[in-house]
This record gives sequence, C-alpha cells and structure tokens, in this order.
Amino acid sequence: MAEIRELTADDWRDWRALRLVALEESPHAFGARLAEWQGEGDAEGRWRQRLTDRPFNVLASIEGRDAGMASGTLPDEHGVVDLHSMYVASFARGHGVGDALIEAVLGWASRHDARSVRLQVFEDNAAAIALYRRMGFLDAGTVQYARLALKMERDLKHPSRSA
Repeated sequence: MAEIRELTADDWRDWRALRLVALEESPHAFGARLAEWQGEGDAEGRWRQRLTDRPFNVLASIEGRDAGMASGTLPDEHGVVDLHSMYVASFARGHGVGDALIEAVLGWASRHDARSVRLQVFEDNAAAIALYRRMGFLDAGTVQYARLALKMERDLKHPSRSA
C-alpha cells in the first residue's frame, strides 16, 4: 500500500531526489530534460520555487522508499486544476502508486472546489494513458510540442451542487 505525503518547500531535497530519477529513468515522459535541472539549474532556490509554484505536491512511498510523485495547480478561472509531474518509479509500477497519486490530486482539487482535473501526456506513453483512462480521464484533444501530446480531463462530482 502506498503512503502519500504532502510536501512543502522545505521538502525540496526529497522532491529533487525523485524528480532527478524520473527525468533520468523516463525522459520520454516529460517535457523537461534532466540537463535543465543539473549544474546551474540544480539550485535550492529553484527547487523550493517549483514546490511553491504548484501548491499541491505529493510523494508516494512503499515501505519507506520514494515511489512516485505528482503535483496540482490551484483551480483556474474555470475551476480546472492541472495535474503535473506525475511519475511512478519502475520498481513501484503495478502496485497502485499511480492510483494513489491521482486520488490525492483529485481529492485536493475537490477540496478546492475545482470543476475538473486535466493533464497532458505524450501520445506514445501508452501505460500512462491507460492509467489515466482507468481513473476516469477522457480525451480532450491534442497539443503539439516536440511531439504530440494528448489532453485528458476528468470532471469532479460535487454532490452539494445541482447538475
């Protein structure tokens, strides 16, 4: 069972350690590149700022070992939260870590009265796309970067609101 821990800017070292692993292990899954976060880019202030710019950041662990990460933005003017930096370490895939991270972001978004959660995933990342679809995300178009990415979105149900 994955344990989820919400981070603050003071946890930048933990975020940094797993983010560097993510960028090295799965460079195809991210728009950012490992080299951008090394050398001069590997500065405490930058890591702290990253955890501040996205107000919801979580790490998942299995038996005390960091196994995954995800972030969420504040809802925009349309009530949409963006899920960012989703990563599950190779040793933890297939053990519910991705589900737990997504549930954490969905829960946080719901508590902040969001209407939906959206994300972007490169179209060649079949495992991630399958996870997002299984978790209720629907295709919402495409966007072109260096390669094509799918936009996906999941509506949040608010029982106290009328439909």
